[in-house]
Amino acid sequence: MKDIKTLKVQLHDAEERLLASLRNLRREHRVSISTQKAPDTDSDLTFGQRIADMVAAGMGSWKFIIIQSILLLVWIVLNITAYVKQWDPYPFILLNLALSFQAAYAAPFIMMSQNRQQDIDRQAAHNDYQINIKAELEIEALHQKIDQMREMEILNLTQAVKSLTEILHNAKIEIKP
Repeated sequence: MKDIKTLKVQLHDAEERLLASLRNLRREHRVSISTQKAPDTDSDLTFGQRIADMVAAGMGSWKFIIIQSILLLVWIVLNITAYVKQWDPYPFILLNLALSFQAAYAAPFIMMSQNRQQDIDRQAAHNDYQINIKAELEIEALHQKIDQMREMEILNLTQAVKSLTEILHNAKIEIKP
């Protein structure tokens, strides 16, 4: 019976050590997260970043595509039908120049917005990785705890079998004489 109490105390001590190490790991994780730079919020954005986001959002919308398609169609129809004096005859060189100008200015804005979004995504992936590490550590700690409990149970069963064997052995000896 004293062995079982000793085992319980040992198990309790092992649990305390395990919990303490897990708490230390969590503290270290919190400190590492607090020292990392948080993703940009709207208040942290510079004027240029806000402009880049607005341009990228506007040019990436159906509203922009529809309006631009209508304007291009009107441009072409007016120049083909000569309803108004043809300011840009058939190969539409002026239209091509205007679209090239638009693309030349839009591309850097869109790339700036994408680069910033890529930084935010990279930070989110890093946070996911940290969470996965934390979950892995907790699962490992649970596995160790279950293994310890299983070892204790096997030890208790072994001791119970020994004591029952001794009792049976003593009972057989007493019956013989």
